[in-house]
Amino acid sequence: MKPSIPKGTRDFSPIEMAKRNYIFNTIRDVFQLYGFQQIETPAMENLSTLLGKYGEEGDKLLFKILNSGDFLKDAPAELMEQRDSLHLTNKISEKGLRYDLTVPFARYVVQHRNDLQMPFKRYQIQPVWRADRPQKGRYREFYQCDADIVGSDSLLNEVELVTLIDEVFRRFGVRIVIKLNNRKVLSGIAEVIGAPDKLIDITVAIDKMDKIGLENVNAELLEKGLDESQVKAIEPLLTLSGTNDEKLATLDQLLATSEVGQKGIEELRYVIGHVAEVGTTATIELDVSLARGLNYYTGTILEVKALDVAIGSITGGGRYDNLTGVFGMPGLSGVGFSFGADRIFDVLNALDLYPADTMASAQVLFINFGDREAATSLRHVMALRKAGISAELYPDSAKMKKQMNYANDRKFPFVAIVGESEMEQGTITLKNMATGEQQALTCDQLIEILS
Repeated sequence: MKPSIPKGTRDFSPIEMAKRNYIFNTIRDVFQLYGFQQIETPAMENLSTLLGKYGEEGDKLLFKILNSGDFLKDAPAELMEQRDSLHLTNKISEKGLRYDLTVPFARYVVQHRNDLQMPFKRYQIQPVWRADRPQKGRYREFYQCDADIVGSDSLLNEVELVTLIDEVFRRFGVRIVIKLNNRKVLSGIAEVIGAPDKLIDITVAIDKMDKIGLENVNAELLEKGLDESQVKAIEPLLTLSGTNDEKLATLDQLLATSEVGQKGIEELRYVIGHVAEVGTTATIELDVSLARGLNYYTGTILEVKALDVAIGSITGGGRYDNLTGVFGMPGLSGVGFSFGADRIFDVLNALDLYPADTMASAQVLFINFGDREAATSLRHVMALRKAGISAELYPDSAKMKKQMNYANDRKFPFVAIVGESEMEQGTITLKNMATGEQQALTCDQLIEILS
């Protein structure tokens, strides 16, 4: 039988890994530039940590791990007979694979709170697992790249995160729009139309504005129990146009009677104003229809869209007031976001934005002409490596054509030739694979050129 891998998982070839590492390394460099510190948490957590944190649907998508040894030993016979898998799981499984990086981070903060300096700026780049139905763009194993600042209420943190996101995509060469909104503005909207109890229904509907359009959003709002006048009152908020300042001025009038709405406008004004002062490459856009996972966020909400590729959100996040409350440590505010590494991978592929040297596994390949030449070449290879230049010697003295094909397939920028005449003269012939140009160099000159 042909070997295979589980549905919803992927192998990554050397070329794909080179591209992925370029993405992760770029993100990591910017995280560190902004003073974030890296942590890692185990692939598996205790089920007691994970269960109940993602809602009923999320609980079903957790991958559970069977207890080691005789896992059925303590399983009650009646549950086995009834085939009651829901209650049986607790008896035969104590651990599960992590579903996201946020809950393990909250657990980490509570567990290590006495060792952490607040505010704590953490980043984490690790895989997560979800027992989801695999489909295009949705996998059961995928990477998340999260950054959070916890233990500070300052809106300067939001400003920092917006400029950090801008810097990452500037380095990638991807044109983006960073959309901003505020949960308090959404609460204000529900308040002024007299439907504060319908906040979740309203936001779930308006969050689909991009996908289904205004007419369908209005139909969904009516379906959820809002009356015609309430739906009409929301409409001007969803069709705001003009500059961010003009949108804020209109919001100010429309939410004049809502204290919470006014607070949201004030926060947006601060973040947008300070971001404008420092300047960004990205377009910053106030978007009142942006809601994201509303139960979770309490202030600023942000989302990133690529301008030149039709794809969903490629980064998202926001402000939350109670990260660690589920673990008995209430009141810890934070702001964070996650880069969608797999979607960024698709965007960079679509726009062909990987640097030319991303695919090169090493800079120079030495051709093997036989034992004597190979021994000399190996000394050169070691000298290059000591100088920090990646180099390789072809292991077999195969035909020249075979070795050159290998160099082409592996995308070596240079090939080095040490034959009889080079050994006599103490030189190396360096061939530029892009131009075909050749030059005779000493090992020191070769190091200088490739450095």
